[in-house]
Amino acid sequence: MTTEVHIEKAGDLVWRIPRTGGMRVDGVVFASDEMMRVISRDESLKQVANVATLPGIVTASFAMPDIHWGYGFPIGGVAAFDAKDGVVSPGGIGFDISCGVRMIRTEFAKKEVLDRIPELMCLLFREIPTGVGSHRRNFRLTRDEERKVLERGVKWAHERGFATQEDVSRIENGGLIAGADADAVSDRALERGSDQLGTLGAGNHFVEVGFVSEIYDDQEAQRMGLFKDQIVVTVHTGSRGLGYQVCDDSLDMMQRATAKYHISIPDRQLCCAPITSPEGEQYLSAMASAANYAMANRQMITYYLREAFVQFFGRSEKEMGLELVYDVSHNIAKFEEYMIGGASKRVLVHRKGATRAFPGQPVLIPGDMGRCSYVLVGTKGAMEKTFGSTCHGAGRLMSRNEAKRRAHGRNIESELKGQGITVIGASHGTVAEEMPEAYKDVTDVVNVVDKVGISKKVAKMVPLGVIKG
Repeated sequence: MTTEVHIEKAGDLVWRIPRTGGMRVDGVVFASDEMMRVISRDESLKQVANVATLPGIVTASFAMPDIHWGYGFPIGGVAAFDAKDGVVSPGGIGFDISCGVRMIRTEFAKKEVLDRIPELMCLLFREIPTGVGSHRRNFRLTRDEERKVLERGVKWAHERGFATQEDVSRIENGGLIAGADADAVSDRALERGSDQLGTLGAGNHFVEVGFVSEIYDDQEAQRMGLFKDQIVVTVHTGSRGLGYQVCDDSLDMMQRATAKYHISIPDRQLCCAPITSPEGEQYLSAMASAANYAMANRQMITYYLREAFVQFFGRSEKEMGLELVYDVSHNIAKFEEYMIGGASKRVLVHRKGATRAFPGQPVLIPGDMGRCSYVLVGTKGAMEKTFGSTCHGAGRLMSRNEAKRRAHGRNIESELKGQGITVIGASHGTVAEEMPEAYKDVTDVVNVVDKVGISKKVAKMVPLGVIKG
């Protein structure tokens, strides 16, 4: 790691880590004064500076206001690398490849379902497997079918009747990341993924039923089919054991590649390979495969969720208006084109705990299970300032162990029930790890990106029921 980081105010809500030592570009952090006091407590600012030393990085090493310490890159980090001369680093994507968020709208108003939320959450908990190692009973992909999932993504789900064409059109990249190759994925990863499609997993993953409490932009809300007091469902999960294994498998290869290509790095967790090298191409093919699995996973959860709603309310999907608003990933690297120095340049944008925010695109920002979440919309400002990127959530304040320690002797489920929120977790420990105090207030995070102009507030949602892995 770098031994010291000097950070200076560069404008309202913008901070700069000046280029020093081995840094090739500056670091840029978006945060309020109070947030910066919290951010400075961990090693994440050092990680911003360390990312700035990687070959081929362009413009700056960015960090969103939900930044906190991660593996290699900070969570909340964004960095773009020249597609010809830059590198790809698994630490800039993360272990849960294509972890992301999707939102499903309904035609229900809060008053129509409020009294039935506990019963509904129990049904969803039964229908959507949660927890460490969770899998679907009587559902296991053959090796051939799993390879098709990896290479076809949500298009596989559409071809099998698990997705509508409208669903496909409302997913980032149409639910398919190009360049996927199942041959780049290990047998161990395939084994781990064979029975986990349509499962939530553990940690901070969740399914949340909530209502739209505020509308900030009537036109955008109407375009997305959102209205005041509307019931909506948010799903947050990723590529499960398969994605974790893909990342884990890549690290030894990337460590060797770092040495092979004589790349100097300040932290071994930043191991990387030239984008155009055999190692770089293999990782990108495996990463795309895991991303396609993740999007198909969220689609399958949506399929089972819709079935549960039909069973519970006795109405058709059409009658209930169970339509996808959007699905966006926040742990991924993608090739994109930007104007840099007056010329169009193709770059590989690493978004680690950061969300794509192209102009007009819905941006889904979940908070903790006791406060609220937001729908934003991408802006031209994001294209000019952050390679089309914004925050991805609230950002942790406490480690999982610290959260458990502070929750000792408390019943978090009962506390949230007192607030009118039904929470069902795979274990009390999981719920304790995810207690609201373990996170920053997502409103503070969203206000920063809104004021900086890299995304714009559309609507606010408040939870009524949550299932946690």
